[in-house]
Amino acid sequence: MAAINRDPRTAPHGMRNDALLAGALAVVATALALLVNDGLRPDALGWTLLLAAHVPLVWRRRRPVLVLLVAMPCVALYHALDNNHSAPIPATMVVLYTIAATGTVRRTLLTGTTILGVTLIINALTNPDGVVELLRISGWIIAVLFLGIDVRFYRQYVRAIVERAERAERTREEEARRRVAEERLRIARDLHDLLAHSITLIGVQTSVAAHVLAADPERLDRETVAKALDDIAGTCRTARGELRTTLEVLREHGSPDARGPLPGLDGVPDLVQTARLAGARVEQTVRIRQAPPAVGAAVYRIVQEALTNVVRHAGPEPAVRLDLYEKEGALYLAVTDDGTGSPGAAQPGFGIVGMRERARSVGGTLDAGPRSQGGFEVAAVLPMTTLEGTG
Repeated sequence: MAAINRDPRTAPHGMRNDALLAGALAVVATALALLVNDGLRPDALGWTLLLAAHVPLVWRRRRPVLVLLVAMPCVALYHALDNNHSAPIPATMVVLYTIAATGTVRRTLLTGTTILGVTLIINALTNPDGVVELLRISGWIIAVLFLGIDVRFYRQYVRAIVERAERAERTREEEARRRVAEERLRIARDLHDLLAHSITLIGVQTSVAAHVLAADPERLDRETVAKALDDIAGTCRTARGELRTTLEVLREHGSPDARGPLPGLDGVPDLVQTARLAGARVEQTVRIRQAPPAVGAAVYRIVQEALTNVVRHAGPEPAVRLDLYEKEGALYLAVTDDGTGSPGAAQPGFGIVGMRERARSVGGTLDAGPRSQGGFEVAAVLPMTTLEGTG
């Protein structure tokens, strides 16, 4: 099928393959001349003409019409001498097929008319009474030409399908890049809120330390000052780590607009309630109450997208289970359902791309896909401690 679908003019090693084909056809022609009783056995001149007609086949892909023009005199003279008429037929048919498969319909019809005319003249001179033989030969010529035309149209059809598929794939990739860019912009906005929160907290802690120092320098509360400074240092470390892990994902900068408070774990119950109102039967097991703000925001967005996909694609009243717990310094999140899905759900969506970007933004991983026992599962592992760089 690959050989049929591919244009013979662009096939690799075309001349080598045609040389092998010419040799094979010459062997077949020799066997036909010796074994088939269809005219005289060729003499020295007949053998020379027969084999010479096969030599141009080496260039049949590049110049099929020229090959036919070079081979036809040899074949015509061979038939005029009343040599075995079956021997040159395979080579002639291969050349006619190549012309029809690589050229236009107009050129093919012109070539077929010319060949039929020459065949009619030669048959009238060598075998005036062979009307049945003439019809048989003409039928084979017409059949081969139509086969070549059909293969050419089939190749054009396959090429058009491949082009449409490639164009659709390019469009899909562009759409995926656009969705990823939008998700990264949302991450940047959340990061803006996170940094605003951290900077505000640092400001408050600094004010506390300054107040303790200025209120009564002679009765300095060193423990309070030390605690305020430790809180400032901890806030700086947390903000720097979250900033580093998030910016490793972001590649584009936007102009984030001011929004409300950064969503986190405390917003998960509202998402569950929204999904229940939409018809999903949600059971939740949440064994964690606090997480770094960036991790909490990632959990919120992942749960939001996962529950939204369940409501859209899992079918009527799906049973959903939400598990959220901490283990060995990492937050484990799983959203599973037993939905039957819909035809559109079989196609990979862009929401999964966004969820993976969310997980990556805090140094975590996310897997999503159908379950072996039915339904769909989204599972994420998010580190509770952000990575911290050294400068």
